[in-house]
Amino acid sequence: MPSVNVKEGVDRAPHRSLLRADGLKDEDFNKPFIGIANSFTEIVPGHIHLRELVEHVKRGVRDAGGIPFEFNTIAVDDGIAMGHEGMKYSLPSRELIADSVETMVNAHQFDALITISNCDKITPGMLMGAIRVNVPTVMLTGGPMAAGRLDDKSIGLIDVFEAVGQYKAGKINELQLQRIERVACPAAGSCSGLFTANSMAIIVEAMGLSLPYAGTALATSEERRDIAYRTGRTIMELIRSGTTIRQLVTDSAMKNAITVDMALGGSTNTVIHLLAAANEGNIAISLEDFDRIGRLVPHIAPIYPGGRYMLEDLHRAGGVPAIIKRLAKFLDLTQNSVSGLKIGDIANMGNIVDEEVIRPLDRAVHSEGGIAVLRGSLAPEGAVIKTAALGDPDYSFEGPAVTFDSEEEAYSAITAGRIAKGAVIIIRYEGPRGGPGMREMLSPTSAVVGMGLDHQVALVTDGRFSGGTRGPCIAHVTPEAAIGGPIAMVKDGDLISINLKQRKLDLMISGEELRLRYVKWERRKPNTKSKWLLRYAASVGSASKGCPLD
Repeated sequence: MPSVNVKEGVDRAPHRSLLRADGLKDEDFNKPFIGIANSFTEIVPGHIHLRELVEHVKRGVRDAGGIPFEFNTIAVDDGIAMGHEGMKYSLPSRELIADSVETMVNAHQFDALITISNCDKITPGMLMGAIRVNVPTVMLTGGPMAAGRLDDKSIGLIDVFEAVGQYKAGKINELQLQRIERVACPAAGSCSGLFTANSMAIIVEAMGLSLPYAGTALATSEERRDIAYRTGRTIMELIRSGTTIRQLVTDSAMKNAITVDMALGGSTNTVIHLLAAANEGNIAISLEDFDRIGRLVPHIAPIYPGGRYMLEDLHRAGGVPAIIKRLAKFLDLTQNSVSGLKIGDIANMGNIVDEEVIRPLDRAVHSEGGIAVLRGSLAPEGAVIKTAALGDPDYSFEGPAVTFDSEEEAYSAITAGRIAKGAVIIIRYEGPRGGPGMREMLSPTSAVVGMGLDHQVALVTDGRFSGGTRGPCIAHVTPEAAIGGPIAMVKDGDLISINLKQRKLDLMISGEELRLRYVKWERRKPNTKSKWLLRYAASVGSASKGCPLD
């Protein structure tokens, strides 16, 4: 075990002396050392309960014969960082989290790892770091918050963002806005819909990296605390069996994750996170895999914001085991999991309680998956759209471009009523290099919905959209504007053509005209003075590859 490097032999007497200061006794040096990466913070609602949850994990580790060592990582709350400079730090934080996990595990020679995370970039960052160090690992996500209630209707954070647009459009007054604000987020946990946090929690469970039902059990439930305790015990079983995370994160496990993601209609951000995780494990997953699986697997669960059911409803309906049961014919059921069960065994234990939440395949919400990959002259390397939140599998749109070189410019124009019906809103220089940081842009998309324009305009960006985005919103356009992608060459009035069925996204100008514009184009410096973000911009790769650092 790696920990022998810090605790065995005469030469390690100084190391043991320091460990004794931590409270270790003679009998503890014969036990496995378990690193616990906890992303607890007091600013992120999805994390405020993790300080209590980790104690159940530690108790499980101790009861099973291990020594737990908790350490922390940073965590950015995307909702609080949304709509201003703070969002530039969200995606880059994924790399800091992965680096911190690698640093702590390798520096202290932990024998195994438990990750405790929640929310958007934290779970993928933990996953990436765990794959790097390749020790026995169990992932525990913090769980979703309960839905808010307003007049006997379930609501969530997206209702607040969209209510801002309704207020700006004069559809509701300030008191009505405050009423929604006060009840939408009632307790600890990741936001109550199928946004990036819950999408990643479900994906991690579908890959077999967390225990059954860990992806959907409510954050504050007794079930969540029981899962936490059993997570602590499970890591000791993995040590005994010698099972490391790379033995579980295989090509088939990745494709199982994509399949479940497509069936649920998860966040478009899962695309870049799965690509990044695959890159860490040297697994050859590409955008083509997302497109191929998306055409094959139907969207079977109408989960908010693409439907009326919340995460608590998905859990009540049977959770991830029930989803796996429904999708059995599309999955590799021979894959192993941290629980010791194969994915097929987990499917067999699944119980589909509500067939309106988890639809039969012949009564799917949509015949194809909830995320689609588009290509064309505007996005030669690809772009993504959350079709589950669009509602029309045959969607097409053509309209004149209205271009903005930042999120702020676009948001101001939308909320001021300066966007004409039929327009294609282009938001560029918001990619991983150009932003820098590839900001999520829930504020503009929610403003479009709130002002009643969601069926009358389209949005296209080289940045990202939140998992809470609804309507015709196309993101991750590559190559991005900052490196001279076609999106940088678009002029106001250019026709943009979107065809979902054909998976096409085109700038309707000639190749010669595009070439002439490129000759005149001038490269811009990243829009930041931050040394960290400038380092990030200098080394980050394309969104079509998952935004890996070079």
